Amino acid sequence: MPLHPVVARVTDRVRARSTTTRADYLDTVAASRLAGVARGAISCTNLAHAMAAHPSHEKLVLREAHRPNVAVVTSYNDMLSAHQPYADYPALIKRALHGAGAVGQVAGGVPAMCDGVTQGQPGMELSLFSRDVIAMSTAVALSHGVFDAAMCLGVCDKIVPGLLIGALHFGHLPVVFVPAGPMLTGLGNDEKAKIRQLHAKGQVDRAALLEAESRAYHGAGTCTFYGTANSNQLLMEVMGLHLPGAAFVPPNTPLRAALTEAAAVRVASLTAQGSEYTPIAQVVDERTIVNAIVALLATGGSTNHTIHLVAIARAAGILIDWSDFDTLSQAIPLLTRIYPNGNADINHFHASGGMGTLIGNMLAEGLLHADVSTVAGPGLARYAEEPVLPDDGKITWRAAPAASIDTSVLRPVADPFSADSGLRMLSGNLGRAVIKVSAVKPEHRRVEAPAVVFASQDEFLKRYKAGELDRSFVAVLRFQGPQANGMPELHQLTPALANLQDKGLAVALVTDGRMSGASGKVPAAIHITPEALGQGPIGKVRDGDIVLLDADHGVLAVHVPAGEWAARPLAPAPAGVQRGMGREMFTAARAAAGTAEEGATTFGWAPVTTKETIDENA
Repeated sequence: MPLHPVVARVTDRVRARSTTTRADYLDTVAASRLAGVARGAISCTNLAHAMAAHPSHEKLVLREAHRPNVAVVTSYNDMLSAHQPYADYPALIKRALHGAGAVGQVAGGVPAMCDGVTQGQPGMELSLFSRDVIAMSTAVALSHGVFDAAMCLGVCDKIVPGLLIGALHFGHLPVVFVPAGPMLTGLGNDEKAKIRQLHAKGQVDRAALLEAESRAYHGAGTCTFYGTANSNQLLMEVMGLHLPGAAFVPPNTPLRAALTEAAAVRVASLTAQGSEYTPIAQVVDERTIVNAIVALLATGGSTNHTIHLVAIARAAGILIDWSDFDTLSQAIPLLTRIYPNGNADINHFHASGGMGTLIGNMLAEGLLHADVSTVAGPGLARYAEEPVLPDDGKITWRAAPAASIDTSVLRPVADPFSADSGLRMLSGNLGRAVIKVSAVKPEHRRVEAPAVVFASQDEFLKRYKAGELDRSFVAVLRFQGPQANGMPELHQLTPALANLQDKGLAVALVTDGRMSGASGKVPAAIHITPEALGQGPIGKVRDGDIVLLDADHGVLAVHVPAGEWAARPLAPAPAGVQRGMGREMFTAARAAAGTAEEGATTFGWAPVTTKETIDENA
């Protein structure tokens, strides 16, 4: 099937936009590649330090300096349910590498915070920047210069993007990402959301709320809704960085262990000492990044990736922006209904055919680049397969179902849930923003109402509980961007806004903060750029201004005469210094942060101006 013309057109413009930066990146990668194993280029003193604590059989392999040494970079901790299963992975990986004639070392650990724990708490203001800390931690782990490949162990929100950004700075190394899988299905998502709304109304107590939450989040593995964590896993697979079918196999199962062992054996073969040298710089190119955007859109994935994918692409010298998401979104159909865009969870998606069926169908319809490099070999067709573990215990792959087993969860391109994906870019005199409408009913996608301005979630919730917000309005929540307070997620607002909408009121959220993959049925214009602290026009909005959020036509504007709007001063930032819970340590990160559309990174990459983007995409 020929490539879809819109996918081809966006790929061409991304490639043209990235000509200089991609060439610079590939030159750096080429200069980093060494002849022979990496540890052969270091001194005897260096090598002695690198192997001092290893058992004699591993030390012998390291001394011989001709078999590959694989770095394991792990995000293990036993507080985060998705990462707790990684406790046993290093030993499993080392045994598999030994059997493949290689050796492995745990090169380092990266922090892995849980947004579910920090949601609505001061620690959430560290969340976005933890991605860059993870990227730098990955670089520190790999900087010892004794590794010929890497395996990255990570699942959740900022962890996978951080690992990938860090790994791309070692683009000469083959890298395989190793997931841990989702927890088993617990309390249904609709029931959980209902109890949260009842608690927001004061109709159920905290004990009932905790019981419901504990039944939803009850064991090892990722949360089962389709938020950022499971979006990460889907993207790693469609980008060819997982083994085929690895994303959503549950933890602590024989197949999960077999996939981990197979990943170790495979990465050894991808080294320069193996038979199929495939560095990560070869896997992640312009086609791969476009495939990632397309798959995110087709499945209604996390809005966080309108930030993370930009940063990931830049780490590989590739320049994308929200115009690329918006153009593709209008051409890519919505193929899944996974909570919050439906009733099913990620386990239901996996059972209905999962990644193999999804990718196979999209390839057959020309929605994905097939001619890419992957860790499984040339071409994305291998990812239309699924792993099985016969009685002999030797993992193998077979064709995934050609058609979905449950079309209420996963549909073919020819019969989608909707003709477009539901992720849109908004623009107007309030700046640029993104909105996810796949869970928003058509009648709620256009809201025109007076603004009520807030400077914090707490201020909003206080006024809601006091009964001051029982009316139609647009909540304008500002000073929530990366430079202001690290751009926390604002999910505490969701139950309250949903309750107001259920009363028949027209409500919407406009913010320079985030809502992530769990944004739901209330229209929310998020990630506004420029942010309030960056002189963004959201800082000019006053209570009572009429705000128009029109997702169908891509408009986000305030109805104030142009002359008055230009002359109106910006609101001052909230007073006080952010202290406590480690926030003061991130002052420099906030000062250095780029805009959300630039990936909100603290690395200081050169920006691509909005004007250049608009001109070239016209």
